Amino acid sequence: MSGAIATKRALKTSVAAAAAGVLVFAPMAPMAVARQADPIEIRIGANDAFTRVEFAGVIGSRARVRQEGQQVIVRLGATAAPDISRLRVDPPKGVEKVETRAVTGATELVLTLAEGVRMGTGRADGAVWVNIHPNAARSPDGKPSPVPAGGVVPVRVESAHGRTTLRFEWGGQVASAVFRRGTAVWAVFDHAARMEIKDGSSEGIRWAVGPDFTAVRIAVAPGQGVSARAEGSAWVVTVGGVGGGDGVEIARDDTVKASLTARMAGATRTIWMTDPMSGDRFAVVPALAPGKGVKTGKRTIEAQLLPTAHGVAVAAVADDLSVETAGDRVTITRTRGLKLSSPDEALPQGPVLADAPRAARYAAQILPEWGGTGQGGFTARHAQLREAAELEIGRAVEDARTPITARMAYARFLVGSGLHFEAIGLLNNLIKQSPSMLGVAEVRGLRGAARAAIGRYAEAEADFSSGALAGDVSTRLWQGYIASQQGDWEAARRLFAQGAGAVDGFPVEWRARFGTAHAMGALEAGDKESARELLAYVFGQNDVSPLDQLAARLVQAKLFEMDGQNDVALKVYKAVARTPMDGVATPGKLGVIRLEMAKGTLKADAAARQLEALKWRWRGDGTELAVIRTLGELYLSQGLYREALTALKTAGPRIISLPGGTKLQTDLDAAFRALFLEGAADGLQPVQALALFFDFRELTPVGADGDEMVRRLARRLIDVDLLDQAAELLKYQAENRLDGVAKAQVSANLAAVYLMNRQAEPALQALWSSRNTLLPTAVAQERRALEARALMELGRYDHALEVLGRDATPQARQVRAEILWKQENWAEAAALYEQRLGDRWRDTTPLTPVEESELIRAGVGYSLSNNSAALTRLSQRYGRFAEGARSSGAIRISLAGLDGVGAGGAADFANLSAQADTYAGWIAQTKAQFRERNPQGEAKPATAAAAPAAPAAAPRPAVAG
Repeated sequence: MSGAIATKRALKTSVAAAAAGVLVFAPMAPMAVARQADPIEIRIGANDAFTRVEFAGVIGSRARVRQEGQQVIVRLGATAAPDISRLRVDPPKGVEKVETRAVTGATELVLTLAEGVRMGTGRADGAVWVNIHPNAARSPDGKPSPVPAGGVVPVRVESAHGRTTLRFEWGGQVASAVFRRGTAVWAVFDHAARMEIKDGSSEGIRWAVGPDFTAVRIAVAPGQGVSARAEGSAWVVTVGGVGGGDGVEIARDDTVKASLTARMAGATRTIWMTDPMSGDRFAVVPALAPGKGVKTGKRTIEAQLLPTAHGVAVAAVADDLSVETAGDRVTITRTRGLKLSSPDEALPQGPVLADAPRAARYAAQILPEWGGTGQGGFTARHAQLREAAELEIGRAVEDARTPITARMAYARFLVGSGLHFEAIGLLNNLIKQSPSMLGVAEVRGLRGAARAAIGRYAEAEADFSSGALAGDVSTRLWQGYIASQQGDWEAARRLFAQGAGAVDGFPVEWRARFGTAHAMGALEAGDKESARELLAYVFGQNDVSPLDQLAARLVQAKLFEMDGQNDVALKVYKAVARTPMDGVATPGKLGVIRLEMAKGTLKADAAARQLEALKWRWRGDGTELAVIRTLGELYLSQGLYREALTALKTAGPRIISLPGGTKLQTDLDAAFRALFLEGAADGLQPVQALALFFDFRELTPVGADGDEMVRRLARRLIDVDLLDQAAELLKYQAENRLDGVAKAQVSANLAAVYLMNRQAEPALQALWSSRNTLLPTAVAQERRALEARALMELGRYDHALEVLGRDATPQARQVRAEILWKQENWAEAAALYEQRLGDRWRDTTPLTPVEESELIRAGVGYSLSNNSAALTRLSQRYGRFAEGARSSGAIRISLAGLDGVGAGGAADFANLSAQADTYAGWIAQTKAQFRERNPQGEAKPATAAAAPAAPAAAPRPAVAG
């Protein structure tokens, strides 16, 4: 790896790297290539680790590269500057500046690197390349990079006495994996760096750099061992002599799916590579020092774990093989688990009692004869099998290779006798003594069957999902049964169909249960003919227990309903409801309530009382789900919204998590949406609606619909002056549910509510805590006016005017006029009030309260500023509006002026100022705007109640001196 650049530094381009043994290179971005005719072609490619710039062409291929401090200088033998627009517009990561400069007889391209960025250069494939590594200063985890300065790792090679030693002198601690595969030794490091031999021969040694790793391939003669050790930050690999590693044990893990695991301290991550010689794909897991490896490899039909001097290496045979690293644990598995031999095959066969229960054909199958007691009866039979199992358990404490024959026979007897809790305890103990027994199909199958039989469906599903049962037909029956109990009828029907070949081998009670559940699934799918056939199969079984017969009758009653035979169905439901067994009596009673309500023989209030009692009678499965949904629908139909939401909400998380539980959640969401989005709660008093909303506010949908719910309710509260409650509602929404523009809009609404309640400081806090630079113009204008109004209320008039700036919108002019009025700047305030009135004098309809207040203030302002001309104009235009106005006397006095006919004194004008309360008008305006806002929260265009904008030609009255 030393010597001439073109021959000794291999792997400088992707083509050369593949030829020399690279495994996986990070994909390069498409090259930006100049025209082929150009004498200087500049190509740029990048990945997550580095950027490569290549110089090709007649002149570019003869470029010379040097580094001076942080500058990389590329000398091109042409006086014409090359096209570097791509480099200038989009410089590589880590490059601060790109420029060209003319020198004698040439042009130099100067790349200025950022602090800590390193570069490498070389020549290959007729081009000169420069690699820029922006992350050289620090590794991905933020720690100082172990790559030496310059990005080159010195390698010292020493050969003596039939051994070759390679010393890789890293600048810090790195993880590595060293192993032999075929005729090559591989050393893989978990950092990317260039390798350069400083001493010794490079013959037979090739290296490649991936996006975040470095791989070295060393050709070796057959029979040579390999070892690895760490010396400080350096790794020393020795080829020849006694090799091999130790300390990493490979174990089997069947907890979730069949897997192989390795415990290896210091494991970092998995690196996938491809052998260029064979094309084989394999995974490498490097580890930190000290040295540790796999002494003896292991081979399965899907993967091969190689012996290693250090680390872990796995050759993949299956395409979906995964090698995952989590802490010190390395897991090798597939999507559905590895195909491993059953762990019990390695155990010796124990003594078998002559009449002991034998294994079934399928791992999860229960045979009818398992529960047989023989001539001695149950007690003797149970004692005989238990004693044999206990002797086996005792021997297993001392010897892990003790057979499991007696324990499995006893487990079969317990399951066949219906003693499922005892069977689970026995099998759990077996697994505790020998964890590898999780890989035995019958152990998982029997335990899963026992768990399903007692209603532990989640635990049973964990067993049935094991890779050991992947192809077991009987397992599908149990999974279908579990799906039916959880209300997932589509899955139940599919799984029952897959397991149909095993059903006749089960005891009669399980044939009846599977058949009943399958029939119910057919009914849910609308397949009445299949349901009839399945029910006939159930009723055709001999010696079916009364409980199982009643369960089948419930399905038959539903079939009668679907056929329109409600009277027959009602009789069946009543018969089933009389049984003392709640598991079938509860759905029977529910059927009675439904049909009697449909017939009109049962009143809604009486039905509600019966359903309330029924929902506590049987819990935890699809029956409870059906009762709660029926009760919720009944309350909603009666307008009892709180009772409906409470009933629907009583279902615990276990019920909601069932496959059918999504329907209940849908009912709950639909009820809440109907109340607060579709107007169902409009008939409630605002306080009642607010209380109902807060009690169930976790049901508020995310997004625009939820925001509109809050706005609708807030508007109702504002209408009845419940401002504190409206503010609480809007504040919760702004602080907990929204961000960005939506938060800014709702915060503006919140600020308006605070201001209506004379709370200026909280209004400012609401606005300032939701500032955003990317707001629609209308929202920004609204917020600006509200902020100025809040500052005005706090007496900060100059600051308020600064906020308004040159904003000439109607709401800004309104606030500006009030500020000027409070500052006693009568002339400018009066002019603004007249501008807000605009051409209103042309309309003969009576003035609104807001317009009357603004007219009074305009007249008083002109009078106090001695602007008689403006006052005369105002009087001529608006004098007739005094007749019939709400404040007719005040209008006459304000338009008469201080010296006019009918004018009052200074005290009268002071009273007029107090009476013309524009703040009350603003509150009325704001309430109206809340009512008129559309679903997006934006105000509708101003109506006649709002002050119109002044026409462009409206004169601004002169201010009297």
